[in-house]
Amino acid sequence: MKGAVVAGLAAIVLYLPTVRYGLVQDDRAIIASNPAAHSIGAALRAFDDPYWPPESGAGLYRPATILSYAVDWTLSGGSPGGGWLHLMNALWHGLATLLVVLVLTRWLSPVAATVAGLVFAWHPVHVEGVASLVGRAELLAAVGIFGAVLAARRGWYVGAVACAALAMLSKEHGIIAGVAILLDYWLQGPAGRRYPIGLWIGLAVVTFAFLAAWFAIGRAGASDVAAVFIGRGGAGRLAVALPAIARAAGLLVWPVSLSVDYGPQVIPARTSFSAAAGFGAVLVIAIPVLVVWCRRRAPAVSFTLALGAMSYLPTSNLLFPSGVVLAERNLYLAAGVAAVLAAMAFEFIVSRWGARPAFAAMGVVVLAAGARSFARLPAWRDNRSQLLTQLAEHPESYRAHRSAAAVLAGLRDTAGARREYRTADSLFAGDPHLDAAHALYVIGLGDTTAARGLIVRARAALPTEPIAMRAQFLLELARGKRRGALAVADSAQSRYPWERTWYLTYLQ
Repeated sequence: MKGAVVAGLAAIVLYLPTVRYGLVQDDRAIIASNPAAHSIGAALRAFDDPYWPPESGAGLYRPATILSYAVDWTLSGGSPGGGWLHLMNALWHGLATLLVVLVLTRWLSPVAATVAGLVFAWHPVHVEGVASLVGRAELLAAVGIFGAVLAARRGWYVGAVACAALAMLSKEHGIIAGVAILLDYWLQGPAGRRYPIGLWIGLAVVTFAFLAAWFAIGRAGASDVAAVFIGRGGAGRLAVALPAIARAAGLLVWPVSLSVDYGPQVIPARTSFSAAAGFGAVLVIAIPVLVVWCRRRAPAVSFTLALGAMSYLPTSNLLFPSGVVLAERNLYLAAGVAAVLAAMAFEFIVSRWGARPAFAAMGVVVLAAGARSFARLPAWRDNRSQLLTQLAEHPESYRAHRSAAAVLAGLRDTAGARREYRTADSLFAGDPHLDAAHALYVIGLGDTTAARGLIVRARAALPTEPIAMRAQFLLELARGKRRGALAVADSAQSRYPWERTWYLTYLQ
């Protein structure tokens, strides 16, 4: 238990600098601008609302995560960018790390489990999940899953079901909580504790209840796909998804080249099979084989490998396209694989050369991971820091240049904004959202000729893109074609009722 506490405290200490950080990316929409996140009563009343606001069209269902923000908001006196919410993220990460050590102690020595916990605590892929407030969903889901496994082991079956429910209501991949308990049960072998049928019934009930709620409330998010997958078939999707899996595996063992965004061309938008795709395919085949092969030889590897793969699967783009190509926050549970491999290396070195070289080697690994994570923290200080970091480290990211164009447009730097839009388009010309935003901007400059081509391209790729519809509406008005503008407005309002106010401001 002492080792678990040490690892948990290490996880918290690393992220204490984030208490001075502000809101980044989705933090504003999910927390600062969301009334449900501002009081416990509002969060409870919104338990049947989607995670994202309706106008986003993104859906999803994470009421426990929203409730946690509401508790923080209440305790901090309504300071959305204040230190309390960031501190709570650090504390949740510390709790998840503590639970990881306790779970692994079944298969590893206490010292080796502590080594695994320290590697997990300071693994650089966790920076996004802990330093950004919306990463809370990953942390809560991890706490729920590990808590469910430990509770089941100790015979706290009601607690196991409650923890599983917490995981599911925090993020979609929490649905694997029951499978994680089953996996842990499978790894015990015939001599292990037999779980009562009531536990499995309870897990089945909460799982089906969550699925019913998700399909009724949060399913809209399933239609949101990353731009690189728009218009692609299965083969085209795998040409991008498999290299992303290879990149994810690389981040777990060598997390040096991190990125805020892994869209084109951080991961190239290939349309055909590549060497990277081949490596990704080998991993997809090898992982289930290794899970079975390691059952008796290295059960900790089986457990973390299966858990990491299952948690990553919904956003892997293998079975269906998702809203991201790759995100470091989605590797939160998968980092357990790297942690276990480090612990096993520690035990091997101890058996061959003794404890002193083992502690020295693992000290280097843990400190290197901590140093890389600490150096990465400032990238998540605020939107400005994030954008500048991305442009400096990954100028091949078209989304970084798209964001830079929006910033320069807001600063009334017309030449700079148009330059950044052109750069983004040259890196990846298949994003209808980029085309729509660019079209809306050039209409404001009076360049209706450029706008028309951008609108045609955006709506050809995604006919109901809302910003493209706004741009076409304004283009029709600029050309004196009020009837055409009214037709676009009617179509947009019928599909997106919340757009009505925006269109009425131009039609009055």
